Formats: sequence, structure tokens, C-alpha cells
Amino acid sequence: MDAQSEKLLLRLLTQTRIAALGTLHGEEPRVSMVAFVPAPDFSAYYIHVSRLAQHTVDMQKNKQVSLLITEADDGRTDPQTLARLSIRGSAEFMQNGEPGYAPVKSSYIERFPESATLFLLADFGLWRIKMKGARYVAGLAKAFNLTPESLEKFLRK
Repeated sequence: MDAQSEKLLLRLLTQTRIAALGTLHGEEPRVSMVAFVPAPDFSAYYIHVSRLAQHTVDMQKNKQVSLLITEADDGRTDPQTLARLSIRGSAEFMQNGEPGYAPVKSSYIERFPESATLFLLADFGLWRIKMKGARYVAGLAKAFNLTPESLEKFLRK
């Protein structure tokens, strides 16, 4: 991966706050918008959602999910050149009090201050989406397959 694509990936992962969450609703695909916080090593992504939401019910039934993180539309003539990262992963509910819960909650509230009140509601919970693999498109003819290991290597540069 060239230096420009690496820089764009890092910006995409650290500055984008919204993703499309793909779940399976029975036999049908479903896509929802979610706010997310990445793990420091980008091996996982955290969402805070209501158990009443259909995508949460879907994750309880089928842990296999995807996240699509995209560069904001800037009005360019060819939007297909916008950077995007499509992540395949497995969703896990995080129990309040389990190891790692408190720092994730703090990171989430730091990124989304208005969410602090949602953490007081019984129907909201944190979910960890552990990355299995990803496809990163940095622009025309710049597509890369990523693994958790390749992202870790990228971060150590």
C-alpha cells in the first residue's frame, strides 16, 4: 500500500464517526446507520445500540455482520473514487463490568458526549465487532485486502 493510501486509511478510521452496519434479518440483508468507536489497534469497532432496534435483534440471532466506513461525499464528479473500508466481523455483546468495558464506554462518551445519558438506559448496550477481514478501496485501481494482522503491521510503521 502506498503512503497516500495509508494516510487516507488512518484518517478514515480515526475521523469518520458513522458507519453502515449490515446484518441478516432472517434470510434478508439489512443495513442500518450506527455511530462507532474503533479499538486503538483497529481490530474491533464498538457500537452502542438499543436492544429494541432490529439490527440488535439481528446480531443476537446471527453474529456475522459487516461495517462500511466511507469518506464523506465531497461533491466530486466520480463518487466511486471516495475511500471506503468494508469490514467483515463478528458481533459480541459486552457486559457492563467485563474487562475492557469501562475504557470503551469512556472512549464512546468522549467521541459522542450526548450518548452519556443513553448509557443510563437499560435497553442500550455496547457491542464489539471483531474484524475478521476487510476490503479497503482508496480510489481508482487502489484496492487492498486487509486482515487484523496487516492492520496491526500498518500501525507499527
